[in-house]
Amino acid sequence: MGEYLSIKVSIANRNYPLRITTEENERVMQAAENINKRIKEFEDNYAVKDKQDLLAMCALQFASEALNQQKNDGAKSSQEMEDQIQYLSLMIDDYLEQETNSQ
Repeated sequence: MGEYLSIKVSIANRNYPLRITTEENERVMQAAENINKRIKEFEDNYAVKDKQDLLAMCALQFASEALNQQKNDGAKSSQEMEDQIQYLSLMIDDYLEQETNSQ
């Protein structure tokens, strides 16, 4: 693991001190930026001004998106596995046919 950095991340106009690795720095900063953008969208589109409510709405939306992504990844993995099984079955069938024909 890399060396640790002490940074301050601003979310909803509040600073949060964090200690993260250098490898995490870009990802954490991007995540904070995404959260702040989403909060701004909620502020602009809804009559909610309480930062706690905006953060809760933001957390709910990110959690929902993450669950949807997990579902899609699982479905994709299942499809890939089915494709591989079908391919292997075809290879086995071809091999067995060649063995039968060569005897």
